[in-house]
Amino acid sequence: MKHYAKPLSRLIAELSKLPGIGGKTAQRLAFHILAQDDAEANALAEAIMDAKKNMKYCSVCGNLTDVDPCSICTDQTRDRSVICVVESPRDVSAMERIREFQGLYHVLHGAISPMDGIGPEDINLKQLIIRLQQEDVREVILATNPNIEGEATAMYTARLIKPSGIKVSRIAHGVPVGGDLEYADEVTLSKAMEGRREL
Repeated sequence: MKHYAKPLSRLIAELSKLPGIGGKTAQRLAFHILAQDDAEANALAEAIMDAKKNMKYCSVCGNLTDVDPCSICTDQTRDRSVICVVESPRDVSAMERIREFQGLYHVLHGAISPMDGIGPEDINLKQLIIRLQQEDVREVILATNPNIEGEATAMYTARLIKPSGIKVSRIAHGVPVGGDLEYADEVTLSKAMEGRREL
């Protein structure tokens, strides 16, 4: 990017650090930002700084929020006896979009991954166990990702919780709606067979 002026090169370099943004996309975004009028560019910069300054993690569930505890934890209409355990705040958003789950959440902020040096003590697991001891919970739904790390995290978490007598369930995995069996891998098909239900 030597052919760009320093401020533009810096903007492209910073944008390309964002996940899913390659060099070409970073260039397009940088040129788009520069084409905006000052008010729009300032609004973007202010929104970034405002989110960075005011967003924090809920002291109860670990979800991103601007108030503590978050609006989900303080919502008295939700079923407080069911907690859905997810890996990240993005997963809470995904679950909320389906508008079917009416319980509470617990965000782990990662998954157990020995290859990456991430153990149980490196994720928000201890706080979950403390919550389960303090609250009247009848079921924990493990909604970690269907990969090696997510499965390891789910199995480890289930082993920790089961002695307490709390029901532990795992979200179903398998062939996605609209997917073709011929394109599904063996693990996906195996999980789909395991999670089959009577009609």
